Formats: sequence, C-alpha cells, structure tokens
Amino acid sequence: MVQAHLSRFRTLAFSGFERCMMEVEEKKRSERRSQTEKVGRLKYNQQLLKRALHDIEEVKLMQRTILAGLKGMFHFRRPMIQKLACVDEVDVLILDYLYQARNAGLLPKDLAAKLIEFRVRRHQVSRRILRMNKRLEKEIGEKPVEKHGWHWVITSFALESWGDSEIDRQVHETSGDAAE
Repeated sequence: MVQAHLSRFRTLAFSGFERCMMEVEEKKRSERRSQTEKVGRLKYNQQLLKRALHDIEEVKLMQRTILAGLKGMFHFRRPMIQKLACVDEVDVLILDYLYQARNAGLLPKDLAAKLIEFRVRRHQVSRRILRMNKRLEKEIGEKPVEKHGWHWVITSFALESWGDSEIDRQVHETSGDAAE
C-alpha cells in the first residue's frame, strides 16, 4: 500500500515538475520581443515600407529594361504616350498643339497663349515639356518634344505615336469603303 502511494506521489511530483518546466519555456518564448517592440511600431512600419518600395523600384527597372530591349518591336500608341508622359490635360493639350504645328514647332509664348484658360505662362510651358521629356525618357528612352532654337518641335517618335499610323489609316479607309 505504501508502495502504491509512493508511486502515485512520484507521478504527481513529476507531472508538477513538467508543468513548471512548461511554464518556464512559455515565459522564455514570451520574453522574446518582436521587431516592433525592439525598434518601435512606427520605425518598423517605415522599414517595411522602404523594403516594399525598393522591391517595386527593382520591378520597374526590370520592366524598363525589357521595354528598352524590345523598343524596335513596339509601336507606342497615343494613350500609352499620354499615360507615361502626361500628368494632366494641359500636358496633353501641349502635345496636341505641337502635333498640329508639326515641323514648324511653336514658341513657349504661343503655347501659353493657346492655353490661356489654364493660366499657364511660357516658363511653365517649358518646364512642363522638360518634365514630359524626362518622364518618357526614363520609361522608354525616347523624348516626345525637342527644342529647335527657341521653338519646341515634336519628335519623329512622338509624331508616329501621336498621329495616325499606317494600320490606323488602312482601318479607317476600309471602314469608309464599307460605309459607301
């Protein structure tokens, strides 16, 4: 009887020891601080954001590299150029007016006079054109507008993209023939 009682006591003591060990292990696990607790939540979120932005920039760089390699195979259309180069409707109108002027080009003051409803001055026109050039050059390596003397002239690349291409003309001609 005493023997049975001692064996029961041993199992109770052993199970109590196990519980104590488990509690110690849980405390050790809970004592490990997370990264947010170590550096602060705001700083940790900023680190995550920097990492995500860096990854996005790498993807954009790969995309630009692929576009540059396949540049000869692509025919950029007007909506693509607008999306890459133009920020607002003023930029689109500037490119429209330069497309209409073709090789003669326009002075910044003439463009500003045509954009009077937007209250754009000649200096702002030049800055907008430079920004469009920079954006498009960064993305696909082409400039939509270049400066000839004091005039801004649309480039041959933008002239092809902005205007009707051969394929578009053929589609319009065939649809016009079908209507007649």
